[in-house]
Amino acid sequence: MDNFTFLTSLTNDIASFIVSALLIVAYHVYLRHKIKIDPAYSVQSVNRIVRTAWAETIMQDEKNGVLAVQTLRNSTMAATFLASTSVLLIIGVLTLSEQGEKLEAHWHVLNLVGSINPVLWMVKLLLLLLDLFVAFYTFSMCIRIYHHVGFMINIPLRLNHRMITPAHVAAHLNRAGHFYSLGMRSYYYLIPLVFWLFGPHFMLLATIGMLMVLYRIDRAPEITPLEFSDV
Repeated sequence: MDNFTFLTSLTNDIASFIVSALLIVAYHVYLRHKIKIDPAYSVQSVNRIVRTAWAETIMQDEKNGVLAVQTLRNSTMAATFLASTSVLLIIGVLTLSEQGEKLEAHWHVLNLVGSINPVLWMVKLLLLLLDLFVAFYTFSMCIRIYHHVGFMINIPLRLNHRMITPAHVAAHLNRAGHFYSLGMRSYYYLIPLVFWLFGPHFMLLATIGMLMVLYRIDRAPEITPLEFSDV
């Protein structure tokens, strides 16, 4: 491969990564703008409202203690499962990096316009590892905060504690939800990063496809009144 072909293929990989990152950033800027206009636009913003109302409801009635523990346990189990999955994926990527020389030829069969440089291959794997470490960290932080909320939410309001108020507990709960959302975003970003291993054009297609799916699942369902017709 001559220098011109090498530089062209390397430029294609770098350009596809930059365009993919810009598309993802632009989508989230658009989503944040829509949420400022309509707080109930996205599922995440609705969940923040729901978690705040849930914390207030639980703390106002001491009989809801068991319900609070069960709900937090389910949330903690979900975050634990996803954190454990990220560790398994990290081990898988590390195993893949050790066998890179044997597998590169097979992975680059469909790579028509990208670089097959071994250094770039390792950079791609490092970005995969970084994304998975972010997922592990965010889900671990989510578990940590859920653990703290489990203690705080069972403090009865009749104690009139200056710090442990429904608003304070809801803030911690929403912070845990934010970390959970970041962890899921990290999983979503794995899609274009994995397809990048096959070629830069696959990365761009995967990014566009992922954003189309996110646009559908991020939007909160619109509730319209039922229209009853006369029988």
